[in-house]
Formats: sequence, structure tokens, C-alpha cells
Amino acid sequence: MSNLFDFDKEYGVVVGTDEAGRGPAAGGVFAAAVYFPEVTDTLINDLARLNDSKKLSEVAREKLYDVIIKNTINSVVCIEVDEIEKINILNSSLKAMKLSCENVIKQAGLKDLITLVDGNKLIKNYTYPQKFIVKGDGKSASIAAASILAKVTRDRYMKQLAQEFPHYGWEKNAGYLTAAHLKAIDEYGLCKYHRPSFLRKHFEKQKQLTLF
Repeated sequence: MSNLFDFDKEYGVVVGTDEAGRGPAAGGVFAAAVYFPEVTDTLINDLARLNDSKKLSEVAREKLYDVIIKNTINSVVCIEVDEIEKINILNSSLKAMKLSCENVIKQAGLKDLITLVDGNKLIKNYTYPQKFIVKGDGKSASIAAASILAKVTRDRYMKQLAQEFPHYGWEKNAGYLTAAHLKAIDEYGLCKYHRPSFLRKHFEKQKQLTLF
């Protein structure tokens, strides 16, 4: 755990950012940005399990989420489906990162800083110093914390959407195209929270099957 904070320390004042929801075929894409104003031994102990959110259980993520919220300046931004369909998922993810980072920098009043971006892309039209970190959610404390905020927030959001459209099982699959999700789409069609562009191949395949 301390290694993650040591990684950030090498860069000075760090804002870490990560996204959740690039892959699913339903729901918005979320990005979070995190800045740790103070890192104490107690905080390091409380975040002992901090890691890439995908490697943690839901229970572990929820516990870490509360610690991160209380000990950081943070922001979570969602880009909804209509905009994803207009500007594509990559641009939507980067836009969410940009907005969340700018929110944190403004809240914290930061000047000399660097933004660490998870992945292999830099944020577009971003005026602050930045560096992408491949698999950063397993290297940087700030990115790992951002990954948890983004993931937990999006999972909660998908559970809310599932109450409106219970057929698709979003409380379990978070909008990913599981077999059960695809079966429900074939039976009930798409709803307003689906990303049509993510389902073109599926419908093309279905169309081909009906020809035989």
C-alpha cells in the first residue's frame, strides 16, 4: 500500500484520474479525480487494501470508498449515453476525466501539480501538466482511489437504472453484454439507456441468422 503513495510522491503534487464504464453497452461512463491533501500513517493503514477497483470485491470497494471520500478532495463526472453516441466512448471517457480533474484542481486551489491519467491516452484540451500511466490503478494511490470512486459510483447508478428497467439485470451485470443481458435485449429490445453503437455487431449477427 505504501508503495502506491511512494509512487505518487515521486511526482510531487498529484491528481489521479480513472474511468469506469467504457466497456458496457448500457449506461453512462464515469470518471473520478482524486487529490490527497495529507497522507498519514493512519490513512495508509485504513487504505491497506487499496488497489485497482476491478481486483477488489464489492464489499471491499464500498469500505474503501468511504475512506477515500472522507480523506480526499475528489470529483466524479458522468457522461451520459446520448453524448457517448455523439462523440464516441473514448472521447467521452477523456471528457469525464478532464471535467473531474478540473473540479478537483479548482476545489483544492492547486497550482504546481501533475495529473496522472490511467491508461495510455492523455486528456484532450487539458491545460495542466499530465502523464499517462499504463495500469496506473495498480501503481498510483491517487489513480487507484479514483478507480474505486468511479466504479462504486457507476455500480450504484446502474442499480438505480435497473429499478426503472428490471428486465436487463443491470444490478448484476452493470450494463456489460452478458448472455442474460443479450437475451433480454432480443426479447424486450433496447431502452433509452442502451448504447446502440455497442450493439451493431449483435444485431448484424441476429440478422444474418434469420436469413438461414
